[in-house]
Amino acid sequence: MSKLLFQDKLIFVIYFIIVASYGYYIYRKKKKAVTATHDFFLAEGSLTWWAIGASLIASNISAEQFIGMSGNGFTIGIAVAAYEWIAAIALIIVAVWFIPIYLRNKIYTMPQFLKTRYNETVALIMAIFWLFLYVFVNLTSILFLGAVAINNLTGGTENNFHIIIIALSIFAILITLGGMKVIGFTDVIQVLVLIIGGLATTYVALTVVSKEFGYGENALAGFNALIKNAPDHFHMIFKKPDAGSTQHEVDNYLTIPGLLSYACGIWIVNLNYWGCNQYITQRALGANLETARKGILFAGFLKLLMPVIVMLPGIAAYVLHQKGLLQAEMLANSKNGQVVSDNAYSAILGYLPNGLIGLSLAALTAAIVASLAGKANSISTIFTLDIYKKYINKEASEQKMVWTGRITILAAVIISIMLTWHDSLGIGGEGGFTFIQKYTGFVSPGVLAIFLLGFFWKRTTGAAAVAGVIVGFLLSVLFNVYAPSWFGPDTLLYTAYKNSAGNYEIPFHICMGLAFVFTVIIMVLISLGGPKVNQHALKLDKAMFKVSPGVLAMIVITLLIISLLYVRFW
Repeated sequence: MSKLLFQDKLIFVIYFIIVASYGYYIYRKKKKAVTATHDFFLAEGSLTWWAIGASLIASNISAEQFIGMSGNGFTIGIAVAAYEWIAAIALIIVAVWFIPIYLRNKIYTMPQFLKTRYNETVALIMAIFWLFLYVFVNLTSILFLGAVAINNLTGGTENNFHIIIIALSIFAILITLGGMKVIGFTDVIQVLVLIIGGLATTYVALTVVSKEFGYGENALAGFNALIKNAPDHFHMIFKKPDAGSTQHEVDNYLTIPGLLSYACGIWIVNLNYWGCNQYITQRALGANLETARKGILFAGFLKLLMPVIVMLPGIAAYVLHQKGLLQAEMLANSKNGQVVSDNAYSAILGYLPNGLIGLSLAALTAAIVASLAGKANSISTIFTLDIYKKYINKEASEQKMVWTGRITILAAVIISIMLTWHDSLGIGGEGGFTFIQKYTGFVSPGVLAIFLLGFFWKRTTGAAAVAGVIVGFLLSVLFNVYAPSWFGPDTLLYTAYKNSAGNYEIPFHICMGLAFVFTVIIMVLISLGGPKVNQHALKLDKAMFKVSPGVLAMIVITLLIISLLYVRFW
């Protein structure tokens, strides 16, 4: 692994100074406004469409993409890009149908929506659910994976790993304490650094592959060499395993189960993440409808680019590893002598020339810090507005709530530091990106069910929503953990396959689909016992969902690009 030289450190320091200085400038400029809760938590009315889109991507693309998705690129290939490309379609759905409902009903937090549509019980249950998920899964995994990547890149030790955790946390806290306005505008810089640094890394990776296979330093030739030398890594759809399938093919199918993935799980993941997630929707909730829509669709455009940045380096690492290179790098931190796929991105970074290493380090840090800041702000928002203000101090002033939010940020980050210190949750065991998707998938089916029925079926009751939250979670646990051992590996509902550990496992996308369908059925049956129009039903009209010509053009362009990508890599 290359050591950081003076020019690398200089580039990183310049990045840090620019982000910190701009953040402080925004904070000082808006200092009076930051004492108001709507501005601290939502940056109400001040974010432009491009700032909203950039902030969405900066918060979304973090260590789990750079490290985890690159690791999946190493083991699986381009199929993992489905998360990004289907996300662009999910963002269209959110922009056209979800956001108008939130803005029309003046929704600022997801628990607030659940209280407005259902009742206090549903809102409180989900507020607690989200806080645990955000702290123990998302915030912790982002911090852990980010520290692993930076430590590998700088050739550090375990002590350096702990120092990096502290440094990342402090950097994120400094940005987060300024509120959503500071986060939103500094995210624009973070995204620029992320994209420029990420593209530079991909370019170098492709030229290295090209050179190793005798084509000179030609990025396009390097991409063609990837396709030629790893053809199995360039298929979006995996076929169902049979008796002749290798364990590697089975493991790939368990992660992305072919067409069944597109029939259920991947939509649940994306619609829940982009449409029912405080961490994401918070960026748009303070804007007007047109600005929010354009910002969300702009984020969709950027999502189409993300596989180039976060996935291709992983495939390049695979091809180089198969050629006999990167052997030591891919075994770094291995506990059983096997390749650690999450090392792929940092292994590729070792090929970067000095100067570009600093830029890539800045890009990686930008992604991690922006995501940490956004997640911490969402934790703060939910705790302060939906728990502290409602149940602990109903008379709290605006200033008191802002300071409570800041204390919550500190507490959440400290808990995450403690959990990451020795990987208490086992994040590094099965690949960071898969870890996040699986554990988020335990709550996603129930959450999406109560939101969709709450949006569009006026008969849905609060009792049905409570049942949906609980049943959705229990069904997810049932199908993911217990079903194969209780009911056998092959039933009318599913087929389980032996994973690398020798245990039967249902593809988790299918688990989510089954949990979602049964949760919806149970919620519908419970709601049929109530009035035809629930007293908390939302008022909707067709005019809410009309889009401007500019928004329509963005939608059409996005769909055309996605269609071409799937035609090419089906």
